[in-house]
Amino acid sequence: MHAPDTGPPSEGEHSGQDPAAEDRERLDDAPPTDIAPARLDGHRLVPLATALLDASGRVLHWSEDAEQLLGWTADEIIGHYAAPLLVRPVHRDEVLALYQRILIGRRWSGVFPVRHRDGHEVELEFRTYGIAGPDGRPLVLATGSDVRALRQVEADLAVLDGFFTQSPIGMAVYDTELRFVRLNEALARINGLGVGAHLGRRIDAVLPGLNGAEIEAVMRNVLASGVPVVDARSYGRTPGDPRRDRAWSASYFRLEDPTGRVLGVSSSIIDVTARFQAEARASRAQERLAMLASATVRIGTTLDLKRTAEELVEAVVPRFADFATVDLLDPVLQGEEPGLLAPDQGVELRAVASGEAYESRVSMLADEVGETSAFDSHRMYTRTLRSGRPLVIPHLDEPTLRSLAAKPERVGPAIAEGVHSYLLVPLMARGMVLGGAEFVRIRNPEPFNDADVSLAEELVARTAVSMDNARLYRRERETALTLQRSLLPQEIHRTLGLEIAYRYLPSSVVSEVGGDWFDVVPLSCGRVALVVGDVMGHGIRAAATMGQLRTVARTLATLDMLPAQVLTRLDETATGIGEGQFATCVCAVYDPVDRSCMLSSAGHLPPVVMDPDGNARVLTPPAGVPLGVGGVAFENIEFTLPEGGILALYTDGLVERRGQDIDDGIDALRRTLAERGRTLEAHCDAVVSSLVRGGSEDDIAMIMARALPVPGDRIATLSLIDERRAPALARRFTRATLAAWGLSPLADFAELLVSELVTNALVHAGQPRRLRLFRDRGLTMEVADSAGTAPRLRPFGSQEEGGRGMALVNELAHRWGSRPLKDGKVVWAELELPLGS
Repeated sequence: MHAPDTGPPSEGEHSGQDPAAEDRERLDDAPPTDIAPARLDGHRLVPLATALLDASGRVLHWSEDAEQLLGWTADEIIGHYAAPLLVRPVHRDEVLALYQRILIGRRWSGVFPVRHRDGHEVELEFRTYGIAGPDGRPLVLATGSDVRALRQVEADLAVLDGFFTQSPIGMAVYDTELRFVRLNEALARINGLGVGAHLGRRIDAVLPGLNGAEIEAVMRNVLASGVPVVDARSYGRTPGDPRRDRAWSASYFRLEDPTGRVLGVSSSIIDVTARFQAEARASRAQERLAMLASATVRIGTTLDLKRTAEELVEAVVPRFADFATVDLLDPVLQGEEPGLLAPDQGVELRAVASGEAYESRVSMLADEVGETSAFDSHRMYTRTLRSGRPLVIPHLDEPTLRSLAAKPERVGPAIAEGVHSYLLVPLMARGMVLGGAEFVRIRNPEPFNDADVSLAEELVARTAVSMDNARLYRRERETALTLQRSLLPQEIHRTLGLEIAYRYLPSSVVSEVGGDWFDVVPLSCGRVALVVGDVMGHGIRAAATMGQLRTVARTLATLDMLPAQVLTRLDETATGIGEGQFATCVCAVYDPVDRSCMLSSAGHLPPVVMDPDGNARVLTPPAGVPLGVGGVAFENIEFTLPEGGILALYTDGLVERRGQDIDDGIDALRRTLAERGRTLEAHCDAVVSSLVRGGSEDDIAMIMARALPVPGDRIATLSLIDERRAPALARRFTRATLAAWGLSPLADFAELLVSELVTNALVHAGQPRRLRLFRDRGLTMEVADSAGTAPRLRPFGSQEEGGRGMALVNELAHRWGSRPLKDGKVVWAELELPLGS
């Protein structure tokens, strides 16, 4: 806008004057005030063009925003007259007149079209000021903004302001220190405080009843990251509704200016109390279902009363109760059948499990596990158990707790600790009371309600059924174990020339009482029979079958039958017991005099032999078939157990594991036995600790026998070659040997018995070959001959001269018998030793 020196514009130039020019013109005598553009928090939103002109209209200063709005650069316009470049000729007279008035100090503002460098016109809203330069010369300062941009900002601000003030949703703006800068009436009503009570303050200062720390943590994260947050939940009480908990859903986003400078955080807030309560109810119902499903899997995993009670406590703490305890009647713990509670009958209960969500005095106030409490028939606890219905006290006070507690001194501390809600559910199975389960809430503010009672009843009912099953299984197991143990050897007698160690381990599975057995049967002449067997199946029937087979095996072994013969007769016995009763068995007979061993197997696992040099090997006798199959012959094998050698017989529970080849277990047994330098008991312990880890699913029976040298003062042998002198030699040898052993009181009887045995061999067997005297638990005299026919008692008349020999042996001997040899037989007789021998 310059003032040309050619004078005012001609009439033709005025013919195109804008008729609305006077409407746009506003003159004011007031001095310049605010010339800043539209701003938010000090930042310009609309470009503001600034120009400084001298009195002649020449441009002295041209701002960057002027360059942006009109296209003329500062270099292009500074020093030039403004009017020829910026004003169309039709408007120049009007501009010149206006310019003169501004020069004399009149302030003017209005809208005027200005020509852009490319030729189009831009509507600018001007503010102009007449000012004095440094030397007093008059100057004009003009500022202008694009009218369209201004109107858009005004419209946007009007819409935003209307939205902010009229929205029913709570809205707020916070600065970078999270202080309220602006909020609408809707939010003020929600909070129950006026708008002014919020401004300049933070949430925790305005609304201390809310979870302010959590809210501010979310807002700080939005400030730092710029990532909006939608549906952040807040809860608590406000001055607008101080007696009721409410919930809100809030969304947050960061406020930035066009340059990216962070100005603060904005939020929109909706009251979602009703939805929150509905969601909470649904969540609690879902949680109950989840707890019930989880407890169904967790409770009753074992057949153990105590563990089942612990599983109930673990299922409810802390999700359902802050503290829980389970108490059982003493008869239930003893495995007895629970009965109905009579009206005048009190109860005595033992605590079997308890648990808490956090450390508190409540656990110290309750009975410790194993401790008992008694309640008379009038106490509330007893009446609840008698009724079989749950007792729920949503709001527990001191008098009520006093009527419940086993010990009055526990009441006060429990109330002080915060116990406020109580639930007792009787443990019922088959209509009978087993005990009670108590649930207590302390920090959990919700009282027990009907839904909680239903859930507790379901959980306790499942627990009671599992406990009753455990009790029944325990009783059956104890019965079977009692039967099993009564049928096993109660005492293993020491055997001359053989050290014996054994282990018997019942199954670790409660219901899996098996039919494993072992036996050590003393035989004549210091020999011993070792028997190990395993009845297939479990339970009382298997234990009963085991008892029958063990008794028959012991009887057959004492009849001096060979191991294969014993198994043949056992097979007949098993077949006669009943269909499906099968067993495996191994029978070995050891003679300490020559350390010979004869063994036969009926489908049993192979024995392991360790030689004195530490070499452990597996014997492979003919396997045979299990007892009870019937009609199959068994075979004997013979081997020598060297002095210091070990024979191990065992059942499959020792070496068989799920998912593992049984040969691996046998090989592990062999390797364990190969360790030298252990006692026989230490060998047994090493085998058990190495092979039995974490319990076994089957019973385990194991015998180890180590060959020992026979002392020279325990055995004496005489060769009988001279037929004529054999009886006399045998008598003298017997008397002299007994005198040397300090057994002279037995000499007369022993001499007579030996004379009859040798004479019987001469008369009926052709030739006696050997006399052997053996002192162990008794004095044994045995005569070997070459005949295979066993002697027998036969009737004889008073006039007969012969036939009295074996009758005399039968009368004088404690017991007598015979056993077969490969090339003949042995006839023996035994005398009891005097006390102290």
